Amino acid sequence: MRTLVVSAPPHIYGRDSIEKRMLDVIIALLPVSLVSLYFYRIDAFFVISVSILSAMLAEFLYQKVAGKPVTISDLSAVITGLLIALNLPPGVPLWLPIIGSFFAIIAVKQLFGGLGANFMNPALAARAFLLAAFPAHMTTWTFAPDAVTEATYLAILAENPYFIPETADYMSLLFGKVGGSIGEVSAVALLIGGLYLLIRKVINWRIPVFYIGSFAVFAFIFGREGLFTGGHLLLFEMLSGGLILGAFFMATDYATTPISPIGKIVMGIGCGFLTVMIRFFGGYPEGVSYAILIMNIFVPTIDKYIKPNVYGRVRRKKA
Repeated sequence: MRTLVVSAPPHIYGRDSIEKRMLDVIIALLPVSLVSLYFYRIDAFFVISVSILSAMLAEFLYQKVAGKPVTISDLSAVITGLLIALNLPPGVPLWLPIIGSFFAIIAVKQLFGGLGANFMNPALAARAFLLAAFPAHMTTWTFAPDAVTEATYLAILAENPYFIPETADYMSLLFGKVGGSIGEVSAVALLIGGLYLLIRKVINWRIPVFYIGSFAVFAFIFGREGLFTGGHLLLFEMLSGGLILGAFFMATDYATTPISPIGKIVMGIGCGFLTVMIRFFGGYPEGVSYAILIMNIFVPTIDKYIKPNVYGRVRRKKA
């Protein structure tokens, strides 16, 4: 007599695992992390180290107190801590990444059920919380490697839409030596990491492509100097700020993105539109974080109305 064993899904197993996926994301973030260490040196090292260790500690302590299995070995807390660090200015007080990491892990991730159950990106939620609670620390930028505190290019554009981008060094935007968050130091390093994730099929191409593409379209249409005047600023807008970091590494978070391919396209376009609206017409020069968080909230609605095809469904016979 044979015994039928009923178990929880998944019923088909492969070589993939959470740890392998998370390790791929860490590898993809290495180029921009190394570039930031080169330019920001010890400041970046301490912020990144403290942020990662704090995220791991927060997850360990919460799960121990709650009597849950400790899961820090899945590396998800490492990624959350690293992304928080990359979203912080270099040289911030070290208590800031500690607060951000504990908020992200406990308030945004664990209290909603842990990995995969959070309704918004924990790292971005932490950044938004820190920006609201400690705006002075979160908006003090350093231009590497000179340690000179100045306004970022986006802040200059927000104050003066007629700013001539030719005065900026596009090579610096591509390869480093610009002011901003630690993870905004080099567009090329971020693109290398994003390409790695696409090749490894860790992320779906639809969200980053439609995010960046729709941003370009809407930035051209809603130019800072009037409708259809954004052409000469387009490349400058795309390389400045956290657009590439957000498009490849945060808008693609599995738990906070739509299920269907069309839903992912809607997510990307929504992020691109909201980023332009916040940058051009809001009171904050950068709109990536809030754009992604707002779209995270709409993901359940997108999944409700845009559903993937159901295979094996029997058609109803016509009367």
